[in-house]
Formats: sequence, C-alpha cells, structure tokens
Amino acid sequence: PPNPMNNSTGTILMFIVVLIGIIFQFSMHRVDEGHIAVYYRGGALLQSTSAPGFHFMMPFITNYVTVQVTTQTDEVKDIPCGTSGGVMIFFDRIEVVNRLTIKSVLEVVRNYTPDYDKPLIFDKVHHEVNQFCSTQNLHSVYIDLFDQIDENLKNALQTDLDKNAPGLEIVAVRVTKPKIPETIRRNYELMEAERTKLLIATEKQKVVEKEAETERKRAIIEAKKQAEVANITYSQMIMEKDSQRKMSEIEDATNLARSKSKADAEYYAGKQSALSNRLKLTPEFLELMKYKAIMTNAKLYFGPSIPSYISDNLPTKIIEDAKLTAAELDAELAKLTTDTLDDGGL
Repeated sequence: PPNPMNNSTGTILMFIVVLIGIIFQFSMHRVDEGHIAVYYRGGALLQSTSAPGFHFMMPFITNYVTVQVTTQTDEVKDIPCGTSGGVMIFFDRIEVVNRLTIKSVLEVVRNYTPDYDKPLIFDKVHHEVNQFCSTQNLHSVYIDLFDQIDENLKNALQTDLDKNAPGLEIVAVRVTKPKIPETIRRNYELMEAERTKLLIATEKQKVVEKEAETERKRAIIEAKKQAEVANITYSQMIMEKDSQRKMSEIEDATNLARSKSKADAEYYAGKQSALSNRLKLTPEFLELMKYKAIMTNAKLYFGPSIPSYISDNLPTKIIEDAKLTAAELDAELAKLTTDTLDDGGL
C-alpha cells in the first residue's frame, strides 16, 4: 500500500520548488540600455542604483523604477496663450529635448519623483509661455518675436533647472506656429500677401538700380579704357614724330657733311687744276701751242703786219704770261708750291 509519508514529502518539495521559482521571478529584473534603476523599500528611496543588465532584489518588499538618462523629447501640447490685447491663441505643440545626467538621478528623483519632467518641464513651459504672451500683443507673438520664442524659452527653462534641478540639461526647444482666430488669420494672410508684393516691388527696384549702377560702372570703365588707349596712341605718335625728327636731323647732317665734302673736293680739284695750269703755261709750252695753232690754221698770212695780227688775236692772259721772264716764272712757281703745301699738299 502507498506510504502517506512519501506523498507528503513530495508535496512539500514541489511547494518549495514553486515558491523558489516565484521568489526568483519577482526578485530578478532587467534594466534596459540608456536607463538607470532606482529602488524603493517600504516607500523610501534607497541609495543604490543599477546599470543596464539583469539584477536581483528582495521580492515583495522592494520595487524598482527605471529612469532614462539618454536624450529624450517631451511634447507639451495645447498650451493656451493670452496676449496683452486680450486675444487667446494656442500653441499646438512645444517640444523640449532634455537629458538627465547619471550622477543627478537620485537627487532629481528624490525631489521630483521619477516623473520629474512634469513639474520641471511641462508645468514650467506653460508658465513661461503665459508670462511671455501676457506682455506682448498678437502681432509680436505671431510674427515679430515668434523666431525668438524657442531660444528665450530654452534659456528660461535652463536657468530655472540650474537652480532647482542641477544635472537636467535642456538641449533644444521647438515651438510650432500658434493657432489664432480664423478672422485674424485671414487678415494676416492678406497683410502677408501685400507685404510680399511690396517686397517683390522693392526687390525689382533694387535690381533696376543695380543694373543701372552696373551700366554706369561699365560706361566709366569703357571711357577710361578709351582714354588710356587714346593716351597710348598719342604717346606713340609723339614718339614716332620724335623719331622721324631725329632721323631727319641725322639725314640733314649727313647730307650737309656730304655736300661739304663734295664742295671741298671740288674746291681742291679746281685749285689743283689752276696750279697745274699755272705750272704748265711756260714760255716754251705757249710757243708750242702757238705753232700748233698756226699749223691747224688753213690760212697763211704774209707781210709786215703779221706780228701785230697775232698779238691782237691771242688772249691777253697768254700774252702777259708769255712776257714773264724765267726768273719771274721761277719765283711764281716757288710761291704756288708753298701755298699748296700750306693747304695740305697735293
């Protein structure tokens, strides 16, 4: 028959195994990457934290919460904004990118609970937006200062966090265009269309002015270029005329020297010819020339008047030269020889 004792032992062992499994199930937990686990025991925050991975804790009396320590984006939606003129507008969404440092996790969770972003970011965004809108009119919020809202909101949030929750960093803030009443929106669209037309007209005017300025500069450059070309041409003409003048002066000097040399040569030749004739016209030569002239004359004259006839028909110079005595001829020859040597010689 079965032993009741064995049945009781098996049941107890099975109960122990199930209990151990339940304890193991509730004591082991996993922390994902980018998170830090903080622990509560009896509602009190413990000083220990756990990095990503598998960890154990005391079941049933200890529980844990994971806190993200990587960059996260909180979306704050439907934010009312009352302007100084009494117009109510709404920001559809404002995104706040933030990051909590690991060493600040316990302090922030202890002061603001694991849902620290609600009092530190969500509520603060509502507060800052309403403060900004209350001091500005609709046109400033919607158009003039809209590009500054994100930067101003980021600075305001970071200043408050540095004071109340050090370690929580605001990375960026993105603000969507607010919703305004339909009638006002249509008016703004009309104003924007007119402003666009004005900008287009202004830009066209600038283009026309720029083209005119470009044309004026082009004309000035062209005039300067022509003036420079004319100046260069004028300088070239002056240099060419100066060169021609110098060449003409050189040619004139050459011609003058040539003419002077020719005149000197002709003068020297005439002088030498005269000297030669003076030396050649001796009484004997004149006598010979007389007889040659008589011989070439076909006519013969006879009678006592022949000497007077010949003297009357001979040149005076020949007769005078013929009357020179030998001594006078020698003296004249010596004088001519001396003059020739003084002039440079034959």
